[in-house]
Amino acid sequence: MSRYKTLAAAAFVVAIAVHGARAEGTDPVIATVGGQEVRQSELNLALSGLDPQLQQMPEEQKRAAALSAVIDVKLLAKNAEKEGLQDDAVFKQRIAYLTERELHNAFFKKHVVDAVTKEEVKARYDKEVAAIPAQEEIKARHILVKTEDEAKAVIKELEAGKSFVELAKTKSSDPNKDEGGDLGYFAKGRMVPEFEEAAFALEKGAYTTTPVKTQFGFHVILVEDKRPQAPPTLEQVEPQVRQLVMRDKYLELLASAKKETGVEISDPALKKAYDEANKPQETK
Repeated sequence: MSRYKTLAAAAFVVAIAVHGARAEGTDPVIATVGGQEVRQSELNLALSGLDPQLQQMPEEQKRAAALSAVIDVKLLAKNAEKEGLQDDAVFKQRIAYLTERELHNAFFKKHVVDAVTKEEVKARYDKEVAAIPAQEEIKARHILVKTEDEAKAVIKELEAGKSFVELAKTKSSDPNKDEGGDLGYFAKGRMVPEFEEAAFALEKGAYTTTPVKTQFGFHVILVEDKRPQAPPTLEQVEPQVRQLVMRDKYLELLASAKKETGVEISDPALKKAYDEANKPQETK
């Protein structure tokens, strides 16, 4: 699988973000402006384009804000037409670009968003899970004290047969002392380096026989269990996996379209930057 740089990634995000809403079912008239009808479908489009901060408003306030936007547009659009601004060359150029962008988005929705199947998502999930390096996780407890001598005293009590859980409850200064110092399961990268190195070096059922110093104090660590780390379930990561499938579909469509249509960039510096930004990089 190839990975693409910033430009392609940004194009993908834009493609998802800007595809418009469309009317479904009935499309009632909700207002008129100078005799021109305003339909629910137009309100839906305005709602989809509201500023993110306005999206947090109550539903009726959002609808009112969106309707205000539609009415404002229609009022001034009429005046613009009277002045003939629709015939301005710059305006026509912008309309042409916006039309192409919306066609791009409609094509994207049809051939990418709506084309993704459950089977494709499952297959991509299986591929990603298979590529995850096997990683071990451990279940551990610890007793945290301020000084090395205190830690050594705890170790002596453990050697004398005292319960680790009970010692944690009475000796530890960590907030989890009431749970017997239970840290649950964790993989590498979750704890500070000194603690992690000592914990993962222990066998199941063993505790550290010398104090482990970290920025928090001195620890005595007990490893209760070791097991392979389970990958996330499909249900947990389905949206992210679906995004990967959509990205690949989108890039395949672009590659096919470029090959069929051809792209020429006259500015050498811009061409170099474009090619560099869109150059595929093989996964190592």
